[in-house]
Amino acid sequence: MKLVIVESPAKAKTIEKYLGRDYIVDASGGHVRDLPEKAIGIDVKNNFKPEYVIYPKKQDVVRRLAGLSKKAEKVYLATDPDREGEAISWHLMNALGLDDNYSRIMFNEISKRAVNEAIEKPGKINMNLVNAQQARRILDRLVGYELSPVLCKKIQGKLSAGRVQSAALKLIVDRDREIKSFVKEEYWSVTAFLKKLTGSDIVFKAVLESKCGKKIKLENKEKTDAVLKELEGKDYAVESVKKSVTYGNPPPPFTTSTLQQESSTKLGMASNVTMQIAQQLYEGLDLTGLGHIALVTYIRTDSTRVSAEATAKARETLAEKYGEKYVPQKPNIYKSRKNSQDAHEAIRPINLELTPESLKDKLQRNQYRLYKLIYERFLASQAAKAVYDSVNVTIKNGDYAFKSTGKTMTFDGYTRIYAAAPKEEAGEDNEKIPPLADGEKLELSKLSPEQKFTKPPAKYTEASLIKLLEDKGIGRPSTFATILSTLYKREYIKKDGKSLEPTELGELVTVYLEKYFNDIVDAKFTARMEEGLDKIEEEGADWHKILNDFYPPFRGKIKEALSGAKMDVADEPSDVRCEKCGAMMVFKRGPYGKYLSCPECKTNKSLKSRGEEKVSDVRCEKCGAMMVEKSGKYGKYLACPNYPSCKNIKSVQEVVAVCPKCGGDVVKRFSKTGRIFYGCAKYPECDFVSWDVPAPIKCEKCGGAMVIKEGKTKTVYKCMDKNCGFTADAEKK
Repeated sequence: MKLVIVESPAKAKTIEKYLGRDYIVDASGGHVRDLPEKAIGIDVKNNFKPEYVIYPKKQDVVRRLAGLSKKAEKVYLATDPDREGEAISWHLMNALGLDDNYSRIMFNEISKRAVNEAIEKPGKINMNLVNAQQARRILDRLVGYELSPVLCKKIQGKLSAGRVQSAALKLIVDRDREIKSFVKEEYWSVTAFLKKLTGSDIVFKAVLESKCGKKIKLENKEKTDAVLKELEGKDYAVESVKKSVTYGNPPPPFTTSTLQQESSTKLGMASNVTMQIAQQLYEGLDLTGLGHIALVTYIRTDSTRVSAEATAKARETLAEKYGEKYVPQKPNIYKSRKNSQDAHEAIRPINLELTPESLKDKLQRNQYRLYKLIYERFLASQAAKAVYDSVNVTIKNGDYAFKSTGKTMTFDGYTRIYAAAPKEEAGEDNEKIPPLADGEKLELSKLSPEQKFTKPPAKYTEASLIKLLEDKGIGRPSTFATILSTLYKREYIKKDGKSLEPTELGELVTVYLEKYFNDIVDAKFTARMEEGLDKIEEEGADWHKILNDFYPPFRGKIKEALSGAKMDVADEPSDVRCEKCGAMMVFKRGPYGKYLSCPECKTNKSLKSRGEEKVSDVRCEKCGAMMVEKSGKYGKYLACPNYPSCKNIKSVQEVVAVCPKCGGDVVKRFSKTGRIFYGCAKYPECDFVSWDVPAPIKCEKCGGAMVIKEGKTKTVYKCMDKNCGFTADAEKK
């Protein structure tokens, strides 16, 4: 008997079907060892020696796997092919007492070919990867274990800070500061609506660009009126017509980061939901008529590289489905990012014959949508370029020059398979311009001046923040979803539609960290730490050095912060008069945020009672008014502004998770007594209901649904089946 150990039961089930009866495939359920929960677990004075302990809940798992490994003639450690997977294998090797009696196997996809190739070419654990993960884990433990208590003592209880999360939070806070301090500036544009004197009725736009060859800037109405006066009564004539053929390049196949960005933009999925569903597609699913199969390659990658075999299959599929003209002469090859580890292929379908359409009735809704996105993006990445006829026209009126540009698609290429995101299409300046000749005079239909104002930088969305984190080298793509989840969970950030905003608590924590721990929130410092971890992995650099360089200065700052005064937030004046004594109230901060307080009679007042009503995009079906957002005892709801003449209200359902039963959305609801519970939005078609938020994984013991349980010191996943009772550490999943 030969034993193969993987992380999850779903992955085990997929692999098992590809191996013969001589193999047993079992799952560890992720990490089996870690630093102790209630102690720092690091001997700083002994060269940062870590103390690893087996999770209490994993004792039975370790005993079971140890028993199987003793009986096995060979043990294969087949955890994921990355730092974390390598560390899991290393911990398993030590916990099971395997010594050198094991083989490490890896595969980029869970297919029969890939699994059998891995079995035929076994290796050993890569200690560079293990040491890089150890260094990261110890760094994160030192920062979290020593810095979080400082925040609790100096600001308020139940706060936390992290090496990467705090740097990400500062980016959001800094953008909010930029927006608040932004001073808009007035400017004007002048657009001429023109047409040919004969032969065409097409009216096209040309925008004023320059005067005497210099770019013109109109700061106010007076300057604009002066220009309009100079333009008045003069002829408009074509100075030049420049035609060219331009190309639209297909997008590269997905990396972890670009998948999260595009899923957010196109599908509206939160990054953590995207990663949960992608994990399911990678590990394998039970599909009617197909059995238990995996659909996509490994989902944690920063590379755009694709195997020659997959590239050839994509080109073959393009030719069969769309015709030879959609296949470029040479395969498209994409450069990976500068700091890419390039250890794995890009994310792609394993089998192109399994089209999204063929699986639509077999997959849950969000699984289908994400698989379709991955499938079409990969196929488009190997398709031909889109081709456009472009024209740039310069039109003169005396000393003034107007510009008009147009673009007409002559060959759709990759866009037939994978359309651009709406924001990309909206950005196209695509005038329909009639045939024009140099020197040709034109007729002015109207001249349109328009007052405009500069706009502040846009708030970050999940997609744009993830792109920024990758650009700045903060964290790694595989951790972006976790970073965002942590910031939401700690209530340091919130969502306004798709936009991310810091909460007052998030701003307060950032201000404190900027004062005492500026390195922790500095993007460049955090990026250098990531580069150091990469050197451990790629070059075998000494992992102790990065800890020795970091810890002494950090420890000094901890002592300085602890000796400093508690962070007092000054009271802010308000425009609200106390209802009891008539004095002007002030804003104060308590454990649960800002509130109004009277400095004379000490009356307190919740801000919710004076909050501004935000107009929604939902129209009242009873009276036609635009409904407004309100907050009440049972959370947010929409109300008609014409109350009391119209008393229409609607609930606003907050999506919190993926339904473990049908794959739909799980929303927050309220019982008759006001208690929060969670139910499937597809009720009554799906009857899933729970007092707790569903977890993103299945139970490793019974395969049932799990829920998230928040404890004082940690968060766990717990099986919903009372007869099972299995729990797992949420932070290690």
